[in-house]
Amino acid sequence: MSMVPGAAPPPTAPVLIGVLYDFPQGDGGASVEEAIRLGLAEVEASGRIDRPVEHLAHQARGLPGGTAHDVETTYAALVEAGVLAVVGPSISDNGLIVGPLADAAGVPTINYTGGEHTRSEFMFHYQVGSLTEEPVVLVEHLLRRGVTTLAAVYDNSPVGRGYAESLTEACAGAGLEITGSAAIAPLAEDVSPTIRRLRAGEPESLVYLGLGVAARAVALALEAEKWVLPVVANSSLMFGYTRRDWRAGWEGWVYVDGVSDENRARARLAAQAPKTARGPVGVAAYDIGRLLGEAVARSVHLTRSGIKDGLERVKRLPAATGMEGTTMGFGPWDHGALKGRYLVLRSWRDGKSVQVEDQ
Repeated sequence: MSMVPGAAPPPTAPVLIGVLYDFPQGDGGASVEEAIRLGLAEVEASGRIDRPVEHLAHQARGLPGGTAHDVETTYAALVEAGVLAVVGPSISDNGLIVGPLADAAGVPTINYTGGEHTRSEFMFHYQVGSLTEEPVVLVEHLLRRGVTTLAAVYDNSPVGRGYAESLTEACAGAGLEITGSAAIAPLAEDVSPTIRRLRAGEPESLVYLGLGVAARAVALALEAEKWVLPVVANSSLMFGYTRRDWRAGWEGWVYVDGVSDENRARARLAAQAPKTARGPVGVAAYDIGRLLGEAVARSVHLTRSGIKDGLERVKRLPAATGMEGTTMGFGPWDHGALKGRYLVLRSWRDGKSVQVEDQ
């Protein structure tokens, strides 16, 4: 078809990116989408993207509070809408659900969970924590503190059990004794009997591993039992960024985070958007926006397979997550984004997250 002489060219169709939320967002997802846009805008400013990039966001109520079915139908709706890529989900349980769906639909998807087992042919993984590495980091920290025995409480879920298995292996390799361990419901509200049982083993430290909701119950049980000891936790304590009322219960707890005070890429983001740079999810969403922008810019063919190929061409971008020097990128057999020291130890103190120096 030829154009009519003098007629304006038809508008260029946008690149459509889906955003899948797998649990209710306090602001409806506005902060995550703004962070993604900031990352995309950096690549657009380079002039390498020749058309607009738009978002289509859908909300699911996934595990552990919702259902796998809701995640499946919501993801299918994004695929049906014609998105070229999807951002989400953010919980490992739901990432395990979406991975096979992404492969079947041929849609490149970037989840931001802690589960490396979510990765697949079309499922990419931006590590907000790590089920397998976080326990190693926590064990190393406890060794530096002179701890020789510990007790563990973990969520009775794929996430919690994955963490617990990694903790057992890390302790065996380091010579730490686990005096007792217990699985609790991910949404537990009262775990006092469990805490009393673990206390009988007289551990020198307590480890919590899970999604984070039950970490609140653990804190309340420790207070009720008047049991004071060093407590460490996985990245679930990132919940403290949004749940200010939970921070006091976690006072002094050391946990795994994704943000470092020394990261220069994060500092540049903070100068532009302080709220986005404050916590790990905003920083991750910003980085994911940069990855997607680079994928669009590098894509030879603006199709779903073309975006997948574009993602696999991204190498060694400085990451805003992690310690200074952390980079991100992918490859044909490498769908984990972050490379280097992307796990950072922090502690809740006086209502603020403070970076731990002995790391």
